[in-house]
Order: sequence, then structure tokens, then C-alpha cells
Amino acid sequence: MDEFIWVGKIVNTFGIKGEVKVYSDFEYQERIFTKKVEIYIGIKKVKVSICSYRVHKGFALLTFSDYNNINDVLPFKGENIYVKRDALDLQKGEYLYSDLIGFSVYDEDVFLGIVTDYVKNNNNVLLKVKNQKDFYLPLIDHYIKEVNLEKKKIDTIKGRNLVL
Repeated sequence: MDEFIWVGKIVNTFGIKGEVKVYSDFEYQERIFTKKVEIYIGIKKVKVSICSYRVHKGFALLTFSDYNNINDVLPFKGENIYVKRDALDLQKGEYLYSDLIGFSVYDEDVFLGIVTDYVKNNNNVLLKVKNQKDFYLPLIDHYIKEVNLEKKKIDTIKGRNLVL
């Protein structure tokens, strides 16, 4: 599967030795930002291999193999970073938040709506559910009983006072 997944954006260079500053709120950063993982930069999907990773003031700082100078990485400034889906090595029951878009949401057997988007805030991921009235469903165990990837269905825990 060659599906490309967005994992971040290069917001600037950092220093003169080819390091880039990356904004990312991707849920599996620890799997992607490691040595020798291949990532793809920009619309042209320039393939590079990560050489080093560290965190500085909430941003990921990356260097790439064969890019050892600020002039080498300047063209990447402002570009999005992607990874191939199979590089994530998702295990059974693991999913990306974006995978949940289009899932049906139920409270017992009562249809609540369809997931149309997700929003990350400081504490939780909120699923935007659309029906006659839109509402947000926190993606936490307190509200979610089961996420069934095969049936594309999310079951909520009855009686959790979802505001519809």
C-alpha cells in the first residue's frame, strides 16, 4: 500500500548544519521520527532518510542523510512531510484518527451520526459527528465502548450524557 500519510510540516531551518524544525501533532511520532525511517517531503515527495531526531521547545528537530548544510535543506522550508502508511507498522486494533472519518456512531442500537472530522485539543481528540445536529465525541474510554475497524462502527457507552 503506497498511501501517504501527513506527519508534519517543516516550519524552518535550525542552525547551519542542515537541521530542520518540524511542527507535528501526529499520533505516532515515536515510530516515524527515528533513525533510518524514510519520509517524503513536499508535493514532489522527495524521499529522504532521517539521520537524527530531537525535541526543542515543542518542535521536532530532524537531520537527513546526505543533507549536511543549511543550503541543502532551505528548499524544504514550508513543505509538508509524509510517510508511507506501511512504515507505521500499525498492529491489530491500532488506527489513525483520520481512519475514523466515515465511521457510524451508535449509542447501543441508536444511530447518532457519522464521523466527519476530528479535532485535537490539549487533552483529547474530539470526533466531529454529523447528524441533524453536529456534536463532538471525546475519543476516550469514558465515552467510547468500542471502535470496530471492520464494521466502521463506533459504540459509545450508554448514559454518558452526550450533548446532541
